[in-house]
Amino acid sequence: MSQFQPTRFEVMPPVIKNLIIINVLMFVATLVFESQGIPFTGYLGLFPFESNLFEPYQTVTHMFMHGGFGHIFFNMFALWMFGAPLENVWGPKRFLTFYLVTGLGAALLHQGVLAFEIYQLKQVVMEGGSQAMMALEEAKQKLGTPTVGASGAVFGILMAFGVLFANSTIYLYFLFPVKAKYFVTFLIILELYRGFESNPSDNVAHFAHLGGALFGFILLKFWQKDRNRFY
Repeated sequence: MSQFQPTRFEVMPPVIKNLIIINVLMFVATLVFESQGIPFTGYLGLFPFESNLFEPYQTVTHMFMHGGFGHIFFNMFALWMFGAPLENVWGPKRFLTFYLVTGLGAALLHQGVLAFEIYQLKQVVMEGGSQAMMALEEAKQKLGTPTVGASGAVFGILMAFGVLFANSTIYLYFLFPVKAKYFVTFLIILELYRGFESNPSDNVAHFAHLGGALFGFILLKFWQKDRNRFY
């Protein structure tokens, strides 16, 4: 593998540009198809392994689906803001590899946590009692709800940015300066807290975010073993 030397800084590097285009097209397609009664999200969103609706291709397609304008806007904005420096340093191939690996890693951890939660709910159902019916309904809801979004891969990118550009300044709400390493650390702690809080009204896949960050950190450490090939 040859060492990549960036010749210039691109505001919109090619991989990020194409990822944003694909995600926007998929979002528009979702709006169009579902307005016609076609469950586009039901085909391409990621269902739990145990669900009858699960298909292997969903582990990839769910990364290009989003649940609303705010969801896709903030994911794509973060992808561009934190991903552009990484793609400029790494080059397109390595950046795309990182993006896909962290996205798949996010899905893997999320699926593992879901499988454990569904197993626990089934145990409650088998034991019977006053909680059995509620547990059954919750299990059905989890099995029938797809996960969508690029957030897992975006959290992987955030992790990489926080490691490689640790002392860069990020302006929260465009006003409050904070170093990247503290910003990323705070987000990880917040996701851990919200993940273990298990709020029934919270429909965010926090462990998918954590999975993306975890796989991103592991991949970074693997690449950093050979410093000459890291950049």
